[in-house]
Amino acid sequence: MLELKNISKNLGAFSLTNINLTVNENEYFVVLGMSGAGKSVLLEMVAGLLTPDSGSIILDGKDITNESIQKRNVGIVFQDFAVFPHMTVIQNLMYPLKNIGIKKHEAIRIAKHYADIMNVAHLLNRMPATLSGGEQQRVALARTIAMKPEFLLLDEPLASVDTQLKDELRALLRKINRMGITVIHVTHDYEEALSLAEHIAVIYNGELIQTGTAKEVFQNPKSKFIAGFTGIKNFYNAEYVGDNFSLAEGKIKIHHYKDNDEKRGYLLFRSEDVFVSEKLNDSSTLNNYEGKVIDIFPSIHGIEILVDIGIKVSAHITDISLKKLNIEIGKIVWVSFKSTAVRFLGHE
Repeated sequence: MLELKNISKNLGAFSLTNINLTVNENEYFVVLGMSGAGKSVLLEMVAGLLTPDSGSIILDGKDITNESIQKRNVGIVFQDFAVFPHMTVIQNLMYPLKNIGIKKHEAIRIAKHYADIMNVAHLLNRMPATLSGGEQQRVALARTIAMKPEFLLLDEPLASVDTQLKDELRALLRKINRMGITVIHVTHDYEEALSLAEHIAVIYNGELIQTGTAKEVFQNPKSKFIAGFTGIKNFYNAEYVGDNFSLAEGKIKIHHYKDNDEKRGYLLFRSEDVFVSEKLNDSSTLNNYEGKVIDIFPSIHGIEILVDIGIKVSAHITDISLKKLNIEIGKIVWVSFKSTAVRFLGHE
């Protein structure tokens, strides 16, 4: 188990402040945040490349805050792969093994074993310059896990990889984790985090603002930033007016269920929870609004439309629904969503 206790690091124009995290053994843990949030700095402190100004790093009950990277039993893979350009693939894989005194024939055996696991066994005699980005990343991963690290640290490992190769590499990362290696993976891509993480920590401007399971973070964001960052478009300033109603942006009353005492905060609901129709449906849904379609565009979920009901509401629909309802910009439609789909968050 890895514990970060009150970790802070001042780098002049940027600082990390009071970071507290626990990563359990064999877990796939993702640190999520925008570029410049401090994710890589945090990873480099775990690796031993940077030393925190204050706080402690505890690995399996031992304080390793000031230990060198060589004594931490961690492996780190950077975004730019860092494979040696003047060595063949097998020479790259053997290099760290030979450095710790493993004899050549055993280093070859180990290198081939992990090349096979990472699907690069057919590339052993190639030079890195002849490899694709995905192939170079698999070589870097094979070289790192061949050292059998207790923790694998990944710094934006898929950022430089073509989109069509990302699914394959995600599968390989899950495979590495199932081998018994604890993974800490930093990324700015929330879909990447959702597809891999057991637990997620969200960092914003050097501060840890939410941790939890992937489901907890994505379905119950604790701040406006997280909601927006994780793709929630329907997010409004709100004032609670009683009887399970809040006024969104000072304009529209929205019915919801509330489990806190806050009077001011935010309302949010997901685009996929919004139902679009040509006329008001006879149903038990309490939130029903007539509005004008003001935009239509493709999204990863199909088609996203924006409807102005006094506030802008985003809805996801299928291409079939778009054609069936004859939806076009300027058309008047009804949008509906259940009270149970709406959450009220107190101010940050």
